[in-house]
Amino acid sequence: MNPTHHRLALTCLISALSGCAVGPDYQRPELVTPAQFKEVPGWKIAEPKDEAPRGKWWERYGDAQLNALVEQIEISNQNVRAAEAQYRQAIGVLGVARAAYFPTLTSNFSANRAQGVSASSSSTGSSTVTPGAPIRNTDRLTLGASWETDVWGRIRRNVEANTAAAQASASDLQAALLSAQGTLVQTYMQLRANEAQRRLLEQTIAAYERTLEITRHRYDAGVAGRIDVAQAEAQLKTTQAQAIDLGVLRAQYEHAIAALLGKAPADFSLAPTGALPELPQIPVALPSALLERRPDVAAAERRAASANALIGVAQAAFFPSLILNTSGGYQGTSLSQLMTLPNRFWSVGPALALTVFDAGARSAQKDQAVAIYDKSVATYRQAVLTAFQDVEDNLAALRILAEEAAIQREAAQFAAESLRLTQNQYQSGMVSYLNVVIAQAASLSADRSTLDISARRLLASAALLKALGGDWRDSKP
Repeated sequence: MNPTHHRLALTCLISALSGCAVGPDYQRPELVTPAQFKEVPGWKIAEPKDEAPRGKWWERYGDAQLNALVEQIEISNQNVRAAEAQYRQAIGVLGVARAAYFPTLTSNFSANRAQGVSASSSSTGSSTVTPGAPIRNTDRLTLGASWETDVWGRIRRNVEANTAAAQASASDLQAALLSAQGTLVQTYMQLRANEAQRRLLEQTIAAYERTLEITRHRYDAGVAGRIDVAQAEAQLKTTQAQAIDLGVLRAQYEHAIAALLGKAPADFSLAPTGALPELPQIPVALPSALLERRPDVAAAERRAASANALIGVAQAAFFPSLILNTSGGYQGTSLSQLMTLPNRFWSVGPALALTVFDAGARSAQKDQAVAIYDKSVATYRQAVLTAFQDVEDNLAALRILAEEAAIQREAAQFAAESLRLTQNQYQSGMVSYLNVVIAQAASLSADRSTLDISARRLLASAALLKALGGDWRDSKP
């Protein structure tokens, strides 16, 4: 067989082997999931589709101030910016992995000037420069190429692993954005609920001040005792203290919103409104597909795919690597004559490298890769279970709190009626002022509980929308 046939056979062998890729092909891990949600029948099992649009779900609350704040999250939140930088880093790593498909080209130019050197002395083994010897100029230009043929699919599996890792990083970015949006929405609702409580207390304080004034007039007229005035004073001061105490939490909520927006608390403030955002009516029969868009689930599944590909990378280490090297250039004593045919040189040839003994290092690396894959599968399955739990928790919360809210509103109405009747009885001299104090406390407590339940329903709705991955309305990406 002549050299041409040798080269043709080698090329065919390399092409045939390049179609191989050691290691297991990825299959999405099987999940044991319920056919429907416990809280709402008719939902289907979800499959990750985190590329689907999520919509501006926070607009469902009808609060222009909230909308303006959430729009700043993507630009200013530092956690989101860190996740975006992490994604760009993953894209860079993927680019490095893909570059291994192509040859590496190098070039080198050197120019040496040296005087003639005499032969080594037999007694000392040293060499000396002969005085008066001619000075030689040696110029050398070398061009080289090196290419690792992906015989066993090591490069392919590495690209596959880094592609999945980059996709996971993209999902991490979306998860960071969704988390920041959800946290801001919930913090904003807690702040507005705090203001609503403060507004209720201020209204109550105004009513208590009027009651105290009436009690003082009755005391001055001799129809009420000093104890009635003292009890009215105590009730008023206690409520005033409660109103002041709410300022601590409001300041903390405002500071938390500032941090979410990437601002110092000193540079941010929100004017109080005292009104709660609207509670959206979530159609529980529709959002089954929204769970599929959860980016944390998609990220966990992509990491399982990446870990699976790395098993192939580890397994490829058991096989020899074939690297094709070629180099050529020119070498001469004169720069002007360097690029001439007589000064040309070249070399080409393959290099086959195989580790013969490593004391089990490659086997241990493969075992490590398999263990990492098993861990990523468990993490993925847990992410799916957590997603189901999040949805179930907040569906249950919304259902139960809706029932509680209806009863609590009735309780507040009865408490207000009881207070009115007790005040009339007190003014008629039928009961002591202690009965009024008790009725006032009960009415205030019922009103505060009503507000608290309303706030909890808002928080649960925001948590549910976040758990579903966003808005259920059709929206463009």
